[in-house]
Amino acid sequence: MKKSYIIFTLIFFNFNLACSQNENFPPIQDSDQNNISLEKVVDGIDIPWGLAFTGNNSFLVTDKKGILYHVIDGKKTEVDGLPEISLSRQGGLLDVAVDADYLNNNKIYITASISSSISGSNTALYSAIFKNDKLLDLKLLYKASPDSDEERHFGGSILVTNKHIFFTIGDRGNRDINPQNINLDGGKVYRLNLDGTIPESNPFFDIENSKKAIWSYGHRNPQGIIKGMNEDEIWIHEHGPRGGDEINIISEPKFEDDPIKTRNYGWPKASYGINYSGSQITKYKKLDDVIDPFYYWTPSIAPSGMAIVNSDIYPEFKNSLLVGSLKFIYLERLEFDDKGVKRRERLFPAIGRVRDVNISPDGYIYVSVEARGIFKILPN
Repeated sequence: MKKSYIIFTLIFFNFNLACSQNENFPPIQDSDQNNISLEKVVDGIDIPWGLAFTGNNSFLVTDKKGILYHVIDGKKTEVDGLPEISLSRQGGLLDVAVDADYLNNNKIYITASISSSISGSNTALYSAIFKNDKLLDLKLLYKASPDSDEERHFGGSILVTNKHIFFTIGDRGNRDINPQNINLDGGKVYRLNLDGTIPESNPFFDIENSKKAIWSYGHRNPQGIIKGMNEDEIWIHEHGPRGGDEINIISEPKFEDDPIKTRNYGWPKASYGINYSGSQITKYKKLDDVIDPFYYWTPSIAPSGMAIVNSDIYPEFKNSLLVGSLKFIYLERLEFDDKGVKRRERLFPAIGRVRDVNISPDGYIYVSVEARGIFKILPN
């Protein structure tokens, strides 16, 4: 019996050793953190999935279990008027964003997993008017189809610009069908006009039978989306499998480009990750007809939340990218040069599962953490 146990242990050890993944460059460094500290703003929120500011000291925050809170000066109030939400392992109330003209129109946007059939659900995008802690004039702008019994990879992140709404939908656990098929929802980034109509300038608008709202495809589970460093770019990050989390830069399409070749971000044809079992997903990390990630994490950090620091409050962080890690429970800061990511820094180790990162109108960094609440980062 003892001999069998030793043999099993050696096999298990060798299997894990064979399946281990070396950390990609640059290796993450610890921060001395003498120049920043955390201040708790509000607690009592289980999974604060998304955060959007309505003022310097006020914001909306979603709790994945189906509650939208309005927080003013640290006091939270439940918001009425949400749609009926289908809760599941990864599904629920997801992101929230405010309109670029929010101070004049009180318009907001939310994503959630919604069921429109007997079983299953899929990601939906809504707009609403937010007044007196109520959602009024709730409108369904987009609903992915068909509903699926899979309880994972809903995507759900929202970016609102002056002209458009961008949002993400994950592959819904159907990697071999959805991400590479532009006639199907799932594994995509989408673009709509602010009223929910589809821009005729979308890259797949004139392709027969395609999902006209698609902005890019070949994604796994994108759960971070922001305006990029350049005016014509959006940046997303997405969960990889075991290894291969990615940052992808999506630019405006050029008129002469073939969108089938220039809007494909590869999943699952090309990936830096492997299956959770350690087996191969694809033999390709790069392909000529897919766009390489701007950066990838191996091993996976499970990225969540994303913000570029453009505030003078944190001079050492200026133009850095902040990304939360669900897996390793820290906040990561990435610095860039003309070759890409030059430095990675670990902030607040063991802070908890970071869900969102956002910058307030007056320039402060806020971080939402599962089961702990919302924190404000203060310079010392």
